[in-house]
Amino acid sequence: MKTQIRVTRAAERMRSKWDWLDSYHSFSFGEHYDPTRMGFGSLRVVNDDIIGPGGGFPMHPHRDMEIVSLVLKGELEHADSMGNGRVIQAGDIQYMGAGTGVRHSEFNPSSTEPTHLLQIWLQPGSKGLEPQYADQQIHGREANQWKLLLSSDGREGSMKIRQDALLYSVELEANHSIEHVTAARRGLWLFVIEGAVDVEGATLGAGDSLEVSGVDSLALLNSAEQTAKVILFDLAL
Repeated sequence: MKTQIRVTRAAERMRSKWDWLDSYHSFSFGEHYDPTRMGFGSLRVVNDDIIGPGGGFPMHPHRDMEIVSLVLKGELEHADSMGNGRVIQAGDIQYMGAGTGVRHSEFNPSSTEPTHLLQIWLQPGSKGLEPQYADQQIHGREANQWKLLLSSDGREGSMKIRQDALLYSVELEANHSIEHVTAARRGLWLFVIEGAVDVEGATLGAGDSLEVSGVDSLALLNSAEQTAKVILFDLAL
């Protein structure tokens, strides 16, 4: 497979802004359409959302989509048609497999503080699956080491999703580096949450992303003074 690399800067993302929501879209979403940014592998949506105090998404339907929320700051109050009701804290991960159909709402329960999260959608491996829900606290996140958050088989204590996809996170301290080794016919999609990293000859800052295929590994270096927080998808192509 020929090596292909694409960098998308934070300022190049599409944006939706309402009184209660400020959302940046790494891929086409809603009324925002770019035929060159329709996803990467099974990854279809990565929305960088800030929900204002008391704001949120009322009950709405989904089907045949694996939906993941990473709460970065604040809290997220979830309810769905399967009977689940949770308040997800910063540092937690939430998974909802829409399958044959599910309705859900997501609100910021605070009257004073915003909620910051990444909402991620992946296509499932098969359509018409049974709806599912799970949430999990992210434990054992040591600096400068990959932490596996999502996988198809729940390995290493990760949350199980119904797609051949791996999601890792890392907090990379200043003057540290890390490498991820992948397999043939897979692609990597990296997103910087905080700080900056040097990767594939580019320096990526907060909100920047990189997609790469045709490589067997990816090396990251934090040459800045601030700890960098990064997520990395390893996806079948």
